[in-house]
Amino acid sequence: MYEFQSRVRYSETDPDGGLSLTGIVNYLQDCSTFQSEAVGLGLAYLNDRHQAWWLSSWQIVVDRYPKLGDEIRIGTWPYDFKGIYGYRNFYIRDMAGQYMVRANSIWFLFDTLAGRPIRAGEDQIRGYGGVEERIPMDYAPRHIALPEEYEEGSPVVVTRHHLDSNHHVNNARYVQIALEYLPGDRRIAELRVEYKKAAYLGDVLVPRISRVREGYVIALCDSAGSPHAIVWLREE
Repeated sequence: MYEFQSRVRYSETDPDGGLSLTGIVNYLQDCSTFQSEAVGLGLAYLNDRHQAWWLSSWQIVVDRYPKLGDEIRIGTWPYDFKGIYGYRNFYIRDMAGQYMVRANSIWFLFDTLAGRPIRAGEDQIRGYGGVEERIPMDYAPRHIALPEEYEEGSPVVVTRHHLDSNHHVNNARYVQIALEYLPGDRRIAELRVEYKKAAYLGDVLVPRISRVREGYVIALCDSAGSPHAIVWLREE
């Protein structure tokens, strides 16, 4: 298990003064990056081998939003490796140890030269110190069903500020883009994201917004209607 401590900054808060949902996603993915760097399996290691960990899906349950100035602990650990997939839990806790956020994620290792997923090597699995027990939560499936009915929103052109070190749209940016299409102020209790294919500089994301029983499904699609990412949002 890996953990680091932080304090919620003003720049990370939403208009209500709480840590934004995008801020939560950033904390979690930063935590996994920190762990990889700490055990010698970080960006330099991966770049030397022409590899990258790509995210397949998120499930993030917000028990309580951290507030401005709160001191928090962010933790992560892998709990399984099957085939090409690695399974990783996350949490954000307050200083008393109470869960504020619990999350599940599914990743795959990508060969950037061959352009295809590959299995993680035993050295990489051992490097993370083995696997731990799963965090207690109701686990949702990786795939998100696309509703037949939707409204189309204004397209978004991918620019440089959307990109990360893999030169495609950062995982958290898809969430941030999707949230812009929610009507009014909506408090989100659970987020799921299924990443389908990477979007690159100059690509156009066409949002398809659907109202569902739990909240909203927003598919960020290419011009032919094929999704880059599907974002599912459950309201409080």
